[in-house]
Amino acid sequence: QVQLVESGGGLVQPGGSLRLSCAASGIIFSLYDMGWYRQAPGKQRELVASIVSSGNRNYLDSVKGRFTISRDNAKNMVYLQMNSLKPEDTGVYFCNANRRSFAGVRDYWGQGTQVTVSS
Repeated sequence: QVQLVESGGGLVQPGGSLRLSCAASGIIFSLYDMGWYRQAPGKQRELVASIVSSGNRNYLDSVKGRFTISRDNAKNMVYLQMNSLKPEDTGVYFCNANRRSFAGVRDYWGQGTQVTVSS
């Protein structure tokens, strides 16, 4: 049984920081590309940051220089360090694990954690 469990969300003032964590179980974590998505009220879910199994990272343009994604394969964890937060960063943040192989695509989601940036 695959589980992705996010934690670390909350209410923070503009300019503040939060660190999201995602604990994965039931998968061979090192083989999966990991991503953080967010969904704001009334908007589509968007990819904020990703880190592939090789370690390469990609970011949404609006978070470059402020957010950092990292992974710890020994602990089956992926993190999202968010600095200089803005009100437009508000949303539910979801952890995603994805793997494409000859056997097909495997795609898993966490339940999400709320991030609210407001004064």
